[in-house]
Amino acid sequence: MRMRALSVSVLSVRTAGLALAAAALALSTPAGSAQAADAGTVIVVDYANPGLTPAHWVLRISPDGSGHFRSERGNAQVDVAEGFEPANVDRDIRVSAEFAGHVFQLAHRHNLFNAPCESHLKVAFQGWKKVSYSGPEGSGACTFNYSKDKEMQWLGESMVATAGTIVEGARLETLLQHDRLGLDREMEFMMDAAKDGRLMEFSTIREILERLAADPEVLDRVRKRARTLLTRADG
Repeated sequence: MRMRALSVSVLSVRTAGLALAAAALALSTPAGSAQAADAGTVIVVDYANPGLTPAHWVLRISPDGSGHFRSERGNAQVDVAEGFEPANVDRDIRVSAEFAGHVFQLAHRHNLFNAPCESHLKVAFQGWKKVSYSGPEGSGACTFNYSKDKEMQWLGESMVATAGTIVEGARLETLLQHDRLGLDREMEFMMDAAKDGRLMEFSTIREILERLAADPEVLDRVRKRARTLLTRADG
């Protein structure tokens, strides 16, 4: 996690001992305590659906929005007509502060996920989502395909949409390297998916969107769509 460095300003010290004391005092303030607490707090979503590509992914998010994403493609058959599929993704990411705040508030409203969340209803399989919380105040986890709790179902769908955005970002990187013309159709899909909520949290792929928006060698439509999605990353 990226943590803001805590600075201590000492206008006048007579000995090294006084300087160390001032630093220790600063670290004992509420702000320092809050940062220390955040350092050990994380929400992890572990998703599995063998019928999809990727078939398995893990998304970790910290209260400041920093996090990590790792995916495994699995053995599902890929339609060649759909174009390039990215290799396994393993990278640091950052979601918006608003999204991270909402997710952690939801965790506390649901007792750190220490409650059953699977509906056991006969609904279409959407993939198993194990949602875990770990922090100084405790830990918990629950697993569900579909939850009757609207907030938990929103959490699952939002994490799937965020993971989808990260995978799309990796796909854009592959297309930029191997099939620049294929970017046009991919960006068209992403625009539609952004509108209906299948993709979200475009801050997680800001770097590739900025590259496309500034690349004179890709189609003008691709640059315009990249700039449009960047506004969502900034929103």
